[in-house]
Amino acid sequence: MKRSAAPFHVDRNGYHLVFDTVPAWVCDQCGEAYFEEREVDAIQSAITGLDQQAQQLVADT
Repeated sequence: MKRSAAPFHVDRNGYHLVFDTVPAWVCDQCGEAYFEEREVDAIQSAITGLDQQAQQLVADT
């Protein structure tokens, strides 16, 4: 494992979220990325905020 960066993407509730480079531990053999708690918390916070904004957009239509 080496400290590097990896992309993260998710399709959720009508939107597609992409982070091109998130700090991660990346396996030298298979390329699998493992995110530490700090990065996971930040991603989850971003998703929660986008979920709230998406609900507001739908409610406004």
